[in-house]
Amino acid sequence: MTKTSHEADVAFIQALAELLREHDLTELQVKREYGEDDSLDVRVSRSLPAPVAAPVMHAPAPLAMPAMQAAAPAAAPAEDPAQHPGAVTSPMVGTAYLQPEPGSDSFVKVGDTVTEGQTLLIIEAMKTMNHIPAPRAGTVRRILIEDGAPVEYGAPLMIIE
Repeated sequence: MTKTSHEADVAFIQALAELLREHDLTELQVKREYGEDDSLDVRVSRSLPAPVAAPVMHAPAPLAMPAMQAAAPAAAPAEDPAQHPGAVTSPMVGTAYLQPEPGSDSFVKVGDTVTEGQTLLIIEAMKTMNHIPAPRAGTVRRILIEDGAPVEYGAPLMIIE
């Protein structure tokens, strides 16, 4: 491998790392073909920092408890759309488009009834437009992404009930 091609590969990998950061992705994998038996396989990934737990502050125990004390209602846990039974998740990493072309109507809107196999959106990956079909018939309850947004594998896209 020549020094020039090595420097080009390093620049290519740095550009991939920049894409990872700019689009807030956690992983990117690319195969670069140079010739018949010459290629470069690159996988760039990063781990997101774990959330830091706030220190628990304990109040001193009261001296006497009142006879009847109402329990505070428990806070409802935040709903994770990916865990919803009607979630449609991304089958790939790419850019999601809700319309077949700029300026046209969206494939679906919230409240629309869809049939199994109907196109919900397009995900562009590696310059290829991939139509994402409805996995089942139902009603579109939520659209969880914006047009032109980067998506990762497994990311929730819509909720169909």
